[in-house]
Amino acid sequence: MKRTAPLRRFLWPGALLLSLFAFLLFGQAAEGRCDTALEQPLADILGHTGSGAAEEGAVVTTGGVVTGVYPGREALNGFFLQSPGAGESVPSGLFVYAPGLSDGQWQTLEPGVRVQLKALVGEYRGWPQLHRVDSVRVCAHPGLPDPVVLELPLEPTALDRYHGLLVDFPQQLVVTGNYELGRFGSLALSAEQRLLRERSGARDDRLHQITLDDGSYRSNPDPVPYLDDSNTRRSGDRVQQLRAVLAHAFDAWRLHPVEPPVFESANPRPGKPDALAGLRLATLNVENYFLTLGERGAADQAALRRQRGKLLAALRGLDADLVALVELENRAGVLDDLLRHMNDGVDEQARYQRLDGVTVRGGDRIKVALIYRPSRLEARTPVLLDDNQVHRRPPVAALFRPHTGGEPFLATVVHHKAKSGCPPSGDVDEGQGCWNRERTAQSRALLEFVADLQAQHQPGGTLLMGDFNSYAAEDPIRLLETAGYTNLVATLLPPERRYTYVFRGEAGMLDYILADQAMRERVSGATVWHINADEPVLLGYDQRGGVSGLAEGAPWRSSDHDPVMIGIDGSEAEAKEGVTAGAP
Repeated sequence: MKRTAPLRRFLWPGALLLSLFAFLLFGQAAEGRCDTALEQPLADILGHTGSGAAEEGAVVTTGGVVTGVYPGREALNGFFLQSPGAGESVPSGLFVYAPGLSDGQWQTLEPGVRVQLKALVGEYRGWPQLHRVDSVRVCAHPGLPDPVVLELPLEPTALDRYHGLLVDFPQQLVVTGNYELGRFGSLALSAEQRLLRERSGARDDRLHQITLDDGSYRSNPDPVPYLDDSNTRRSGDRVQQLRAVLAHAFDAWRLHPVEPPVFESANPRPGKPDALAGLRLATLNVENYFLTLGERGAADQAALRRQRGKLLAALRGLDADLVALVELENRAGVLDDLLRHMNDGVDEQARYQRLDGVTVRGGDRIKVALIYRPSRLEARTPVLLDDNQVHRRPPVAALFRPHTGGEPFLATVVHHKAKSGCPPSGDVDEGQGCWNRERTAQSRALLEFVADLQAQHQPGGTLLMGDFNSYAAEDPIRLLETAGYTNLVATLLPPERRYTYVFRGEAGMLDYILADQAMRERVSGATVWHINADEPVLLGYDQRGGVSGLAEGAPWRSSDHDPVMIGIDGSEAEAKEGVTAGAP
């Protein structure tokens, strides 16, 4: 006994030093027993037990199983905590904002460990959370709780009870929108198939899409999450067996993965446009091709070069003999600039030409235009302008005759009023987007304009081409169909390919080529080249999302609209040859 007394004198101070070292290294996340009797259940803090939620600023000691950990300022800077429900009740989940944890503490916090902590009750964007963590201790390693199984569509009110919980989506989910991928690192997901629309307005009161987030609310993430080997993540791609924590923030229900999502490239980038026999006629919205810098188009010369390079790749890929261009700057010299670059280094047979006549008019900042290949088409008229004051961007038309034979046809390019910039009263959204009455009036005026040209020039068919800013089941398009014009895309393509634009995760047609009966009989086929609407906006020339160097000089996201193309006057032999030569 006497010989061990000195040893004790050294052991006790040593143990204290080791404890102090562990505290400094790991904080209070060191593993040990936890007195659950001291804990206030998460259900009580959240008010799930009917006693009312804990007041903001209250100090609580609580515990639960960690389900998702997102450390650091570049992430959520916290973790999710979950406790089982009593009996048949739903579990309770809560986010713990913990920027003050040490590296050692973060290392001990992993999904599946049970912790006890002391913190203040707070709030973030209307939802309770814990913050100002005073202590956190790992108690055990029970493993992750069973996730709550969810399937889309969902009742939004039912999701409130699942906030902060581990959830599973056993169904296959589809990327239905990627607009915020570069800006916030998030994707819109829907069930089974992407969301398509034929008119504006909500589907119903259920939640048809949910946001796949990245464990962060930061802007301009670097690197951008969820990109594939081609630096894209296209709408239409699929996600399998998604497991995540559910949260609501920034007006959307969000999923923060606890395991890396597994994607399938179910909508790969298309190769060349579908082969179409005969003459190829296309329409493309060029998304504000401006030479005036810093306005609606490019901000500087570098951005203009990127924009031009992408548009040239798209136009050369289309290889059309006539193109209806939409959203050119309404300024002299803009069309000449684009044509000069299109024709640079190109064989004589492939060069384009503009039409003589009035091409700039009115106060709108954008205009439409027609360009064509003189080697394939003869222009029989100059530019013909519809000067009806209902048009903000006057339609233009011209009569063309194919060199290969066939009757002359009338081509008209259109850009109806957009749905944006809603007025406070009058032509408001009544289920077809704002300004629907004006767009319908523009369609009515268009019919009158074309009827006058038909009476004057007696064409062997008429085409209406361009961006009508109307979905297929809305009044402006229905009016044209009632007048005898056929929506060629709707007639010749399956439903899943009938879109040119994606808005808030829903794809629909805004760009059309419509044909009267005489022209319909001359059409050999139609296609939509899906190079833009499915691509994330971060690939655009303006590099929204802060990412540079992706897809430069390539057609991907050369615009926000997909081009539409048809073939006319193609013989059966030409069709077979075209399919062989032009297939992807």
